Amino acid sequence: MAHRITCRRIDEQTPSEVGERVLVDRSWPEGVSRRGASFDDWLPDVAPSAALQRWYGDSAPRFGEFRRRYVTELSDQEHRQAAGRLRELAGHSNLTLLTAARDMDRSHAAVLAEWLAENGDREARLPDAGPPEPTHADEPTRTDRAPRRPGYRAAASTAVADLNAGALAFVMGTGIVSTALYVNGAGTASAALLGVALAGFAVLVPAYGWRLLCHRRRFVADLLEPRAFAFLTLAISSNVLAARFVPQGHTAVAGAFLAFGASGWLVLDYGVPLALITSLKRGPSFDQVNGTWFLWAVGSESVALAAASLARVTSTQVLPVLAVVCWAIGLVQYLLVATIVLARLLARPIQPEGLMTSVWIFMGAAAIAVLAGVRLIALPPGGALLSHQLVAGSSVVLWSFSSWLIPLLLALGAWRHLVRRVPLRYELGWWNIVFPVGMYAVATHELGRATGTGWMTATGRWEIWVAAAVWAVVFAAMVGRLARAPLSGRAGTRCRSGAGARR
Repeated sequence: MAHRITCRRIDEQTPSEVGERVLVDRSWPEGVSRRGASFDDWLPDVAPSAALQRWYGDSAPRFGEFRRRYVTELSDQEHRQAAGRLRELAGHSNLTLLTAARDMDRSHAAVLAEWLAENGDREARLPDAGPPEPTHADEPTRTDRAPRRPGYRAAASTAVADLNAGALAFVMGTGIVSTALYVNGAGTASAALLGVALAGFAVLVPAYGWRLLCHRRRFVADLLEPRAFAFLTLAISSNVLAARFVPQGHTAVAGAFLAFGASGWLVLDYGVPLALITSLKRGPSFDQVNGTWFLWAVGSESVALAAASLARVTSTQVLPVLAVVCWAIGLVQYLLVATIVLARLLARPIQPEGLMTSVWIFMGAAAIAVLAGVRLIALPPGGALLSHQLVAGSSVVLWSFSSWLIPLLLALGAWRHLVRRVPLRYELGWWNIVFPVGMYAVATHELGRATGTGWMTATGRWEIWVAAAVWAVVFAAMVGRLARAPLSGRAGTRCRSGAGARR
């Protein structure tokens, strides 16, 4: 069955239409009441970028070039998740794209409708391509065999092509909460989460490789955009798992994860900023600065954390030096990025829809520096390049600042969802909250033990259970999201705007 795609103005009242009604504008239309508006979902991230919309300015002569640029944007990191959501909706029911644009035929909604129809038609033709396979007398006919499921294979390929650069944030968050539960004595729960993290790592890392081999152009395009720092989750997740294995005595496994994570960090820590600096294919804008940039510092601190943890149970002289150097590098990177991000937040207007959950990494980057510092304090003083007093003092300062950030981040979340009423729905960015919360809980607990501060250790124990609860909520939301969007083939679609059919 072919599903219809329709474009309409949001103020059009069409109660008889069957299917999903989705608002695809970046900001809420002026003069339209939210209570009176009839829509099922709002996907602001699928709208054209602010820079592209300013360039277009609803100029009819520019529409052809606008269409080309906008279709290119739909495959980038900023738009991919929302565009994928629209494809899912178009595959399951009739879809109405709502917009406040005056010229419907030259609007981004019309481009979206054409793009969805072309993608649907292309996927609908794939299962029937090629002549029928011959059969033999002793072979069951096609109708006697188990049904083939080409839709699943195509959907898996699409999922890999659309894989978020920061997908391993799931492993980061799960790994650090597993560590938190372990230091809190909840061994069974910790082991369960460690298994989940390892399963995610085993699935997602090969998926990254598959994407690099089969969708190289899109992979490279992601490296040239402002959210490219999200690729560092590949190295960070490996280092977090390395640090998790050390307390249980699995030094060989921890060493393997550290080798992988340190190698990935070395490539990406230089590669991402080099790609952004030397690329001529991006339009420079201060508005492109976002919270994922803190992953630059988190990557360095994750190497320091894993190396310092492993150095406590081995006799090598390389690991303590590596830990101290990476800890210092991470501190400088954190100060640089914090300056840029704060300037962006304070000097430029922020739309509530554009306030990403990645700003929580602001706190998480400071917290992982605290935990890495605590591990450095535990090393023998003979091989350290920095005094224990300096590391301990810096860790207390960083913990204090990360504590100060938490009410601010909570207030920004309340402003986004309660005041500006941005819908609260699951997205991958929720794991950017789990990781900082879990890291802060472990850092509080371990800093209290290292400094002999009883109240801090006790507070850390309670925070660990809060982190576990946050993980459970986000994990349940993720599972629910996956359950509502099963892998399936997509029927052919047709596109209609308010003026008529579009081909």
